[in-house]
Amino acid sequence: MTTRSLFATRFYEGAIDDARLIAALEQAARDLAEQDRAGRGWCKAHAYPGYTSYASLNDLPQRNPVFDDLRRLLDKHVRRFADEAWLDLGTRRLRLDSLWVNVLKGHAGGHSGHIHPHSIVSGTVYVRVPEGAAGLKLEDPRLPMMMAAPLRRADAPEDARTFVYAEPKVGSLFLWESWLRHEVPAGRAKSDRISISFNYR
Repeated sequence: MTTRSLFATRFYEGAIDDARLIAALEQAARDLAEQDRAGRGWCKAHAYPGYTSYASLNDLPQRNPVFDDLRRLLDKHVRRFADEAWLDLGTRRLRLDSLWVNVLKGHAGGHSGHIHPHSIVSGTVYVRVPEGAAGLKLEDPRLPMMMAAPLRRADAPEDARTFVYAEPKVGSLFLWESWLRHEVPAGRAKSDRISISFNYR
């Protein structure tokens, strides 16, 4: 008798190992958090714990060359992930659709569970990860259908768990298919966590 694992969910862990680019991205993110009045207003109105450019700026690669440098690197990683996820794109290529900055405030900074509609691949690059920052929490997409299923045992392997935490460090790049529900739990950090999130279509 055999037991097989079916319907695997791909999760890609890469790295942006250019320290100068990471430093430039951190400075660009802090500049946006200071100068983007519309973004700060949106964050205040929606009780966002810090700053995000998500609702205010949709042209960061055109606005600042450092984000376009990042885009070129992301394109390569996304192509690799699409291949490893067996996505049949035919003659088409995935293209960056949106990219935004997140500056989450210390222990209060979190983002509840969500998916990224209207895109194929989503991801995050971690620019600053202070001690005590929580990892990215990924949810088994079958969870709404489990009904009376018991909890998984503590010794369950990663591919059998209901939730998996991906622990980032500076330069970490995570990619996943956009339907995968995920969240950013609040951590115990005493300073800002800075990341850049994006969608490909």
